[in-house]
Amino acid sequence: MENYIGAGIALLGAAVGGGIGNGILMSKLLESIARQPELEGRLRTNMFIAMALVEAVPIIVVALSFLLINAK
Repeated sequence: MENYIGAGIALLGAAVGGGIGNGILMSKLLESIARQPELEGRLRTNMFIAMALVEAVPIIVVALSFLLINAK
């Protein structure tokens, strides 16, 4: 039973952290494009790289939570 609780807490933290990280990332992207529209292409490229890094952590946590659930 403790494994399920630990996995749920880990997934909750990863989901909240990923959501907050993506929200901050997108708001800063829109702010930067509004200030310098000529850099939109380079800013968007950098945003996709940063978003992949932000999303990597929740994906890793999902895999680790599956391991935690199946640990005996």
